[in-house]
Amino acid sequence: MRIQQILLIVIAASTLLSGCNNDSITAEMPAKQPQSQLEANSKASEHIANNKSASKKNDSSTTAAATHTPSQAMTQPVAPTGPLPAKKWLEAGQIYNREAPIPPQCYTKTDQVNNPCYVCHQSYHDQPLRPNKLNDGFQQGSYAFSDLGVTNSWRNLFQDRTQAISRISDKAILSYINEDNYTPFIKQLKQSDWQGIIPEVRNLHLGAAAFDEHGLAKDGSGWVAFNYKPMPSTFWPTNGSTDDVMIRLPEAFMQVNGKYSRDVYYANLALVEMAIADTQQTTSISLNEQLIGADLNDDGVLTAKVNEVVRSENYVGDAKEVPLHKMLYPEGTAFLHTVRYVNVNDEGDISVSPRMKEVRYMVKKKFLTLGELKGRYYLERKEKHFENLPYANDFGHDGVSNKHGWTLLGFIENEQGQLRQQNHEEQFFCTGCHKSVGAIIDETFSFPRKVAGVNGWGYIDLKSMQDAPNVGEKQGEYLTYLQRVRGGDEFRQNQEMLTRWFKKDGSVDIEKVKSLPDIYSLITPSKRRALDLNKAYKTIVEEQSFIYGRDATLGTASNVLLEIDEEIPPLHPEHQHQWDIRLNWHKTSKVTLANKVKR
Repeated sequence: MRIQQILLIVIAASTLLSGCNNDSITAEMPAKQPQSQLEANSKASEHIANNKSASKKNDSSTTAAATHTPSQAMTQPVAPTGPLPAKKWLEAGQIYNREAPIPPQCYTKTDQVNNPCYVCHQSYHDQPLRPNKLNDGFQQGSYAFSDLGVTNSWRNLFQDRTQAISRISDKAILSYINEDNYTPFIKQLKQSDWQGIIPEVRNLHLGAAAFDEHGLAKDGSGWVAFNYKPMPSTFWPTNGSTDDVMIRLPEAFMQVNGKYSRDVYYANLALVEMAIADTQQTTSISLNEQLIGADLNDDGVLTAKVNEVVRSENYVGDAKEVPLHKMLYPEGTAFLHTVRYVNVNDEGDISVSPRMKEVRYMVKKKFLTLGELKGRYYLERKEKHFENLPYANDFGHDGVSNKHGWTLLGFIENEQGQLRQQNHEEQFFCTGCHKSVGAIIDETFSFPRKVAGVNGWGYIDLKSMQDAPNVGEKQGEYLTYLQRVRGGDEFRQNQEMLTRWFKKDGSVDIEKVKSLPDIYSLITPSKRRALDLNKAYKTIVEEQSFIYGRDATLGTASNVLLEIDEEIPPLHPEHQHQWDIRLNWHKTSKVTLANKVKR
């Protein structure tokens, strides 16, 4: 089918939608039955996806011209104007956004100089043994979107929630975010026919109180909380969310001769840390080499108390036959990530809330060799080159596969604030970051950013961290980010950050930022902003409109594109940057980069 015929189908379907108001849709569309407009749009999307390659081969010049016409905006099911309630898509079992893995941040209006892109899109051609072979640094200067992807589907960015926020009192939102929705959720999973993992840590809603001083969960579950520096912008509390992350290794990594050993577990955790950060040595809690049966500090003597671990070829304990692999986790490694509201007390102190927005779980189901990973990344690049629409295998209660050995499972609030499993499209969104960016290490963000050594084992504490630079850089990471983005978030719409840390001429107040005692002082919001962000997100929960975006915004986005013009590069070459997700913690921890150690 030629592209003109496809566009006619889509325009016709979109015209039907634009003529319907919310009331008529609600009245005429029965639950779990796709309305004709939904079917038409879905079929149009399928026609475009199925015939895209053939159309390009038959008439490449026509396709190129059509890509940049106003009609391109019609290729999404619903344009940003004339909203269709998100619940109607869910009830109908239809996919709204077939390019859900492209996050909202990728539609930022950069003006070709403001660069938030570098923290995701990177290439490491000078590091041939680095397992992430996506090498997508070129995307800082080029859009690699499909014909569907060039249209921004994240309509929540353009919703003005001012009136909705004003209807929620401060008292009501504080009461809401301080409720525990995690414990009832775990109980419900246990009492239902749920067949998947139960992501339980007793008293997790209490945050740090669920773990001991070194991060080990008090309930014996094996989950270990670690202190890490949040990724620039996305998980800064000033931009809407707090969070925590825990890691758990397989039982063999916690045992020696079939019995649990805290020493073995923390020795293996230290080895995993060095494998991912690609370092040669690190510090740890006190470990008994005699009990473990391994010379951890490589001094030729088995000592009853050591605090230094040197990288070895294999793990220890009952995992002693498992080799360490550069920047790869062992098979069976799992992460538990909770995304929460921004809690605030009368004094304005910011902390995690008991209520959870999301509970995210990922587990490495299969270890892939460097060769296998290289093949997967090659396929990823090939699919992007031919602009094929992405897909993910859905395993029901087990979650979705990212095709790189990991399975991702997510839970999110329902309309009443109770946690439920995310649907396919909501979980599909997660694969965009945990697979399709070049900066990550073995599909993860947080653990490569763990505070190095013993200081990094424990519940996240923003007040314990200074603005450490990235590997290969000298200036603090967050200060550098503010300068490169020219704002306090990807969209440059966090007015509080602009007021606090930027001068009137738009430049960063470098000395003011450098004078701060910790990153908490830089990236946490005022009490007023925290309350309003919580209210804004609650309205998204009430709408169940996560497929339209999960970002809590206090106004409509102005620095976000509705439509991508692929002829205009995102950034000029001089504003593109090389960057490493890892941090140089040498000022606070004993850690040496592996590539600087003579082997």
